[in-house]
Amino acid sequence: MSAEPDALTVVHQLRDLAADPMNRRAIVQDQGCLPGLILFLDHPNPQVVYSALLAIRYLAECRPNREKLKGELGMMLSLQNVVQKSTTPGETKLLASEIYELLQASGGTDSEPAEETVGSHRKAQFFLGSSNKRAKTVILHIDGLDDSSRRGLCEEALLKIRGVISFTFQMAVKRCIVRVRSDLRAEALASAIASTQVMKAQQVVKGENGDELDARTAQQVASLLDQPPAHDRYEALKAALT
Repeated sequence: MSAEPDALTVVHQLRDLAADPMNRRAIVQDQGCLPGLILFLDHPNPQVVYSALLAIRYLAECRPNREKLKGELGMMLSLQNVVQKSTTPGETKLLASEIYELLQASGGTDSEPAEETVGSHRKAQFFLGSSNKRAKTVILHIDGLDDSSRRGLCEEALLKIRGVISFTFQMAVKRCIVRVRSDLRAEALASAIASTQVMKAQQVVKGENGDELDARTAQQVASLLDQPPAHDRYEALKAALT
């Protein structure tokens, strides 16, 4: 039996745990988690590598974690290897580069907003079985997310939404990865961002072949799939006209 599904399972659990701001300090302080994530950065499965990068990016949202992440043996070298490897997908390279630059800049004056924390009164629970089964991740592409001031507006809009757990930004590709309750619709996030009047957001979804589709394209595909076959539509139209 291949070990790959196990690697995916573990890295997805770590990613989901890291998505909750209340877990981030505990994960970094755990002796086994960071070395494990660094090993995943060299995994042959691109999905494992990308999920490991997402987990590290979440952890880096907590400023006190950055020096520890930067100093962890192999972290910076592994990030460089991901960026330089010719077979690395473009989006993965961008994320690895963003993390590298963020950690490289740690220790100096950091002008980034503080870690986004929703419900900070909750007590952190850290163990592999504690991932929130009632939460989901929504990826938004945000037109107009051009600088730190726009990011600040976006943060304020998201923090007003009941059901948002955490979020992190990929400024290089104008994206926001939002962890929300399972019953919160992506449209609510898009409406909140549109209320800034200078940005608009669309959910990033994947088609059957793994290619990304924006929300409008996805709705068009779903609409076509819901329609009867062309022959049946023609027969129904002919019957209505006769």
